[in-house]
Amino acid sequence: MKRFFTLVLGALAMVAVALISAFIAMRLAIHGREAVVPNFTGVSVSDASRIASRKGLNLTLENRFYSTNVPAGLILAQDPAVGSRVRREWPVRITESLGPQVVNIPDLTGQTERAATVSIRRLSLELGTVAHLAVAGDPDVVLTQTPPANTGGVDGPRVSLLVSDSSAAEPTAYVMPTLVGLTYGTASVRAASAGLHLITDTTDPTTPPAQSPAQPNPLPSPAPARPTASSIIASQSPQPGHRVLRGDAVHITVAHPAAAVSTTPY
Repeated sequence: MKRFFTLVLGALAMVAVALISAFIAMRLAIHGREAVVPNFTGVSVSDASRIASRKGLNLTLENRFYSTNVPAGLILAQDPAVGSRVRREWPVRITESLGPQVVNIPDLTGQTERAATVSIRRLSLELGTVAHLAVAGDPDVVLTQTPPANTGGVDGPRVSLLVSDSSAAEPTAYVMPTLVGLTYGTASVRAASAGLHLITDTTDPTTPPAQSPAQPNPLPSPAPARPTASSIIASQSPQPGHRVLRGDAVHITVAHPAAAVSTTPY
């Protein structure tokens, strides 16, 4: 019995030693794949890159800002913070100082986007966001900018532009639908769906007025009645299939029942 207990205790001791060894090996493996983030602030970007490489970290330049306290080329800030424990190959984002602002923001309004971009690069500034606004007039022209021209004390060297885009401002084009033969009510709905509006002509220009030699002083014809929802479209201009734009007018004539004419015999 005593020998049995001795064997059991020996086995338990071996198991305990194995567990402790595995735990230590796991800790060493984990910590071997970790790195402590050093302090990069106040260090040049080139030196910081070499330090990060030795630590197994990836240095990423994320922003550049003007600073009156930190000379140009040195690091202003970093993320993660100093002393953070991260995995190897972890990216460390840094912000570089540009030193005091020495360049005035140029006036780019009225220039083309290309010319404004060249001006920005020539002054060692950065092109920020370029947004487009649908307006009438010349396309690809700078409407406004951020920061405004001649601004001092800005944080960063980025200049964002708002550029005109006349192509987006063009009205929507449609193919002229067929209205002839439809009632005035149906034609109005069909025209309105394309952004068109109907104008009823009082006379049909294709039909010359009738001349009667037997009546030297004919009575004036009554004014055409206003179209009703049931009036029939007799003609239209533009013709079906033509290109029209939203907001265009469509000239139509409508057919009315012939009016009864009463004559008095001589």
